[in-house]
Amino acid sequence: MKYGEFLHIAGSWAAIVTALVAVMAYGLYRWEKRKKRRRLEQHLKIEKELEEDRGQRTVLHLMSHLRLTEADVLDAAFRSNKVRSRIDADAQGLAQRLLFEYNDGKERSPRKGRSWF
Repeated sequence: MKYGEFLHIAGSWAAIVTALVAVMAYGLYRWEKRKKRRRLEQHLKIEKELEEDRGQRTVLHLMSHLRLTEADVLDAAFRSNKVRSRIDADAQGLAQRLLFEYNDGKERSPRKGRSWF
């Protein structure tokens, strides 16, 4: 076998292995995102069932209980169809806090579809 043929075969195998590693990495990335979203949904569902309030929780509360970063909590909440976002207004009517709550499907969400942005 000549050196050039060996390099051609090695290059082909490297391309195949690279593609497999990329597909596996993307699958792992999507799995982690799904796992974080499901953890958020489960936590909010349990909080809504156990507490006497409406089960609305702030981002800071969710970060501390789920051990996620703020970006992870926001990403999971806005990707979920089961989590609703609410704004808590102060006395002047300005937004003060962002709250999330579990939507069990009994209440209709005011938004018809997902945002394009």
